[in-house]
Parts: sequence; C-alpha cells; structure tokens
Amino acid sequence: MARTNNYLLQAAQAKRYFLTYDQEALIRKLQLPYDEDFLYPVLFSRRYRLSRTTGDLEREEAGIWQDANTFEEVMTLLDFVCDSREDRFVSGRFKNMTDFGHAFHQNLLEERDPNAELFQSRAEDFRKACAALGGKPLSTGDIAYSVEVFDGLPLLVQLWFGDEEFPASLRFLWDENALMYLKYETMYYARNLLLERLKAEMEEANGTRIEG
Repeated sequence: MARTNNYLLQAAQAKRYFLTYDQEALIRKLQLPYDEDFLYPVLFSRRYRLSRTTGDLEREEAGIWQDANTFEEVMTLLDFVCDSREDRFVSGRFKNMTDFGHAFHQNLLEERDPNAELFQSRAEDFRKACAALGGKPLSTGDIAYSVEVFDGLPLLVQLWFGDEEFPASLRFLWDENALMYLKYETMYYARNLLLERLKAEMEEANGTRIEG
C-alpha cells in the first residue's frame, strides 16, 4: 500500500509541477494541438488530452475520452511536455537502453523475461501488435520494430527467440539523443507502457486474456 501511495504522490507532484509552467511556451516548444481547456499530446500512437487547469490526463479510445491518470502515463507524458529540450532532435542511431544507465539496471534486464517468452510463443500476434502501434519492421533480432514514443522519438524493441541453451530475450534500444526528450528513469515507464499496449493489442486481436 505504501508503495502504491508513493506512486500516487509522485504523479500528483508531477501534475503540480506542470501547472507552474508557461503553457504557451510549452505549446510553442512542442507544437502541440490545444484549446482553451486542454493540450493534446500523442503517446505510442494514441491521442491524449492534458487538462490545463488540473494536470489530469485522459486518453482517447474509440472516440471516447478515458481516465489515464496511471503513474506511468502521467510521468512519461509530463516529463516530455515539461522537460524535453528546445533543441531536441533524433540522431537516427540507436543505443541499448542499458547503456544509458547504471550496472544495477543492467542486471535487472538480464534476468529471465516472461514477456519475451510470451511474445515468442505468439510471434505472429506480437508482429501484428507492433504494427498496430505504427511500428516499422527492422531486420535485427528474430523480430524487431521501431515504434514512435512521441514527437518522432523512436523506441526499438527486439525479440530474440530462445532455445535449449539460451532463454528468449527482449532488448530495448533508444535513439542516442533520447535524453533530450525524457529522463533516464522515464525510459522505464515508457518501456512498461509499450509492453502494456502490445499485450492489450494481442488480447484484442486474439480474444485471449494475457496474465501478468
């Protein structure tokens, strides 16, 4: 419970932080669609609206606005909206996600990965899910797609099939200028959101609920 409450407190703090910004400057920086009440960023091909008076977040699903005040959605979008650099640009060169951070995080990503095993077992559904998010197929790994996070920033997801000797693995690579767009910690929130979206697309396409 304490951990959950801590997440809620961090998200609420991020919203308060957003409300201290000059929103007209943010609109110019990001070239965001807007109206009197909302800013309209896009995250993983899905349109959101961000309240200009409360910082609350909603996502558009089938033409209906749904609550999107999850920790990872709030932290990812508000980090980008508030703190991305004016001079940000995509280099076109990818860098392994673990190389942006510390050895502690690298070790976390080297453990057995149930998501990789799931995606290998449903490889065609995984391909379709990546494509549904606007992913562009690449010729690295056994399956690989470049998926736009926001504002042209790509996140490359590589699936490497396992065998009797090595387990299946997922690798995430970012454009080497990703830190112009978001903080290192936020990369993990965005990665988790991508995994959630992929599994949701696979569930919808197959009609089978994915546990975990």
